[in-house]
Amino acid sequence: MPPAIAHRNLPDALLRARESVMRYFRPNLKVAGVTEQQWRVIRVLSDRGELEIGQIAEAACIPGPSLTGVLERMERDDWVRRFRISTDQRKVIVELTPKAKRLVQRMLDRIDERYKAIESQLGLQALDELHGLLDKVMALPDPSAEAPVKLPVRRKAAPKVAV
Repeated sequence: MPPAIAHRNLPDALLRARESVMRYFRPNLKVAGVTEQQWRVIRVLSDRGELEIGQIAEAACIPGPSLTGVLERMERDDWVRRFRISTDQRKVIVELTPKAKRLVQRMLDRIDERYKAIESQLGLQALDELHGLLDKVMALPDPSAEAPVKLPVRRKAAPKVAV
């Protein structure tokens, strides 16, 4: 039997924690008629104002190719507007439409209620500690700059040949 991995699966725990938290918010997103990815874009633009597509991809944790499709649908549904700036035609800027801004205003109380529900379950101190720990996790250095860990190579024994 192969040896067990000694560490608890942190990526899995983070995904499961995200799923538990999202159960508080999904019903409101469904009523609003937006997907989770669309809401992440709306939330980022609401918090930060107009941004370049790459900045949105990073802030909303949506890979660029996926974001392209999300933005196309959002533009079609009048949630965002994309435009190029006159000083650099290569850059595409995205901003919320008035429709999306109204959605954010309608969602404020619902979102606040959901955060209060989470806070009532965890407690304010634990929630603050959780945010602090998550900030530390997000600040971890990027290991891609390090040399990759080399795994030992198992070689099959050469067949014995009678001489």
